[in-house]
Amino acid sequence: MKPKFDIIRLSKWFFLLSGAITVAGLIVFATLGFNLGTDFIAGSRVQITFDKPVDQTKVTQMFNSLGLHIDDTALTEGGVQRNVAIVQFPEIISGAQQDKLDQAEVSYFGKQLPTDVQTVDPYVAAQTARKAVYSVLIAAAFIVVYIAIRFEFRFAIAGIVALLHDAFIVLAAFALLRREVDLTFIAAILTIVGYSINDTIVIFDRIRENLKIVKPKDVDTLKQLVNRSLWQTMSRSINTVITVLIAAVILYFFGGVSIRNFTFALIIGLVSGAYSSIFIASPLWVAWRGRSLKGGKGQSPTKTKPV
Repeated sequence: MKPKFDIIRLSKWFFLLSGAITVAGLIVFATLGFNLGTDFIAGSRVQITFDKPVDQTKVTQMFNSLGLHIDDTALTEGGVQRNVAIVQFPEIISGAQQDKLDQAEVSYFGKQLPTDVQTVDPYVAAQTARKAVYSVLIAAAFIVVYIAIRFEFRFAIAGIVALLHDAFIVLAAFALLRREVDLTFIAAILTIVGYSINDTIVIFDRIRENLKIVKPKDVDTLKQLVNRSLWQTMSRSINTVITVLIAAVILYFFGGVSIRNFTFALIIGLVSGAYSSIFIASPLWVAWRGRSLKGGKGQSPTKTKPV
């Protein structure tokens, strides 16, 4: 694809945009926090599937009659036809309470409904949260080692910064929209990391190939080379993300409520990953690599000898 504008020259605006998103995300984290699922906090999660759209008031009355007091904010609707009610409780629901719930469904809705009750005790929740963090950190560490060996250390750091950027945007979106953070969310983060770093490596590989042809002696030549490399891989990056995005959107609407958070995170991460691979990772590498070239901020100006 022929260059249509200079991406590297405009990189400061992309950095500012990402910085603004980061600040906004930090504000969201500080004020709202996360809506953690039962995978990470002790308690119970009840999912009831109806054969018609959920009447929230009726569901709330049913749980309140059992002594499991909730309000409408604790009730989440899901499914294509909004026929799934999901309620979380901080306490663990006993077997006797589950039996009473089955009887209450008959009283309020005329029949026993398909009901899934998941309970997690505090120890298991703490272990799950710890392992989730470790899995993301280990994945990031292996990615750094792989890119550092295949390319160079500066490429590795630029790639990891781009991945953190993607993960942060997904985290901010879930915190802002009060989406439930559970194990499927962690799976989505790891999927996004894999997809995003693959796209970034393709761009880095093209930059490396062009570096073999042209040996930049100054910052301007390096910027031109990287800008050309980005546009050479642009059509591939765009076509790939659109193809995967179509599949993710279809899964979001027709894949069922159990994977809705996974696909929602995937959609945001795919868009963010394509953006960061093109507009964050490579410009960041140029800013760092350019410091060692003529005209870079880290390069001392050439002194002319007096005649």
